[in-house]
Amino acid sequence: MAQFAAESERAAAAAPTIANPGPLGLCAFALTTFVLSFINAGLVTGVPNIVVGLALFYGGFAQVLAGMWEFRTGNTFGATAFTSYGAFWLSFAAIFVPGTGILDAIVKANAVGPAVGLYLLGWTIFTGLMLLGTLRINMALVTVFALLFLAFLALTIGALAGSSAFNVLGGWLGIVTALAAWYTALAGIKTPFALPVGARS
Repeated sequence: MAQFAAESERAAAAAPTIANPGPLGLCAFALTTFVLSFINAGLVTGVPNIVVGLALFYGGFAQVLAGMWEFRTGNTFGATAFTSYGAFWLSFAAIFVPGTGILDAIVKANAVGPAVGLYLLGWTIFTGLMLLGTLRINMALVTVFALLFLAFLALTIGALAGSSAFNVLGGWLGIVTALAAWYTALAGIKTPFALPVGARS
């Protein structure tokens, strides 16, 4: 029995450790959200497709990887959130990739507002559910998801009601969301100073 216990301890000690994938997922989410939100807020014009590359490879692929690594660490919330929002960015990019024909079909049907609004409504509901999950983690994540929920809600209303004002509001809320996500990511990276996240007891 003692030999078995010793072998188990050696195996545990030899098991490879995994870095915290949270900061990667948050940074991938933040940067892609920041760029798209600048466009939605009307601060940059004439470059609507610049976010597609980010959505595919950083917000999408890198964030899905972060979600898979969160599964490895046993973090169900992180795995669900990062994988889902990574898939969100991949699906968003797919709309604008010409080969998919998605955007052309929506435009030809004169249904851009309702189609995008329905798409965003689903993500608004999902984000509301994820917001509930943050209430037992820390205030930094609560802030990120509360702002993201409001941003999705504003963009949903803007799409369904055809309101440019709500689209702009959603853009500004997205910018603040990205900044909050970057802060939360930095708090999870070893730096010379510790950033408070308001851990829940």
